[in-house]
Amino acid sequence: TGDLTGTNLTLNLSSTLEDNNTNNGTQTLKLTSGSVAINAGNSSANGTVAVPTQDQRGADRNGTTDIGAYEYYNDLGELPVELTSFTAETNGGTIRLNWTTATEIGNYGFEIQRASSSTTPRQGWEKIGLVQGHGDSNSPKEYFFTDVHPPSGKIQYRLKQIDADGQFEYSYIVKVETKFPTKFEISQNYPNPFNPSTTIKYSIPVVGNLQGTPTQVTLKIYNTIGEEVATLVNEVQEPGRYEVKFDASSKFTSGTYIYRIVTSGGFVSTKKMILLK
Repeated sequence: TGDLTGTNLTLNLSSTLEDNNTNNGTQTLKLTSGSVAINAGNSSANGTVAVPTQDQRGADRNGTTDIGAYEYYNDLGELPVELTSFTAETNGGTIRLNWTTATEIGNYGFEIQRASSSTTPRQGWEKIGLVQGHGDSNSPKEYFFTDVHPPSGKIQYRLKQIDADGQFEYSYIVKVETKFPTKFEISQNYPNPFNPSTTIKYSIPVVGNLQGTPTQVTLKIYNTIGEEVATLVNEVQEPGRYEVKFDASSKFTSGTYIYRIVTSGGFVSTKKMILLK
């Protein structure tokens, strides 16, 4: 018996232990209404000592056991947020972080931090966002955060879980590598000649090795006299690689067509393709 001390933990077991007459001869938790270490509610017999069948949170214990199987009590009243998963995945020109908790007590939120090959050692980790926690919860919770402007190269992410009282703890690190294009490009359609459909690929770069910015992209099809016959793309897109399918199975006759891409970044390119029916 005596004091048990550790990080954010102080526990005096002297008032919660007593000898029992079971075969193992070990000490067990006393069943007292004032004990902070046990739930003095439901109990079952363990020799002559009554042992609770539920822990402080009301969860059923598995039978009667000695002190070695019981949880310790944190005098500060705060239980850690239990993180059960944390992953990172690329999605076009963005990176999505997903994580799950099993339980939470006093969880203010999660600060998302990032470090990459473009970050100098002196800069270290940088804060890129904050996701609010659920406070107190005894059921699984799912979270996500999208890094919409990730740098190119090897990237590391971690979570700084912050309690309502300001205490914090870091998660483990997840790593992902991005291979974003470094320049605007549009490839020759394939197949070419084609019938009835063909695929056009193009790329939107990250500027240098820094964060990219969304780009307005239009990709249109023209006939040989300059008339617009189809619009394949007309939207804002993140840095990344894209492909679009042109289906000429209806209303298009055999002949030469021209496809032209224009971006808000000043990239313009024109190529020819041949439809043979």
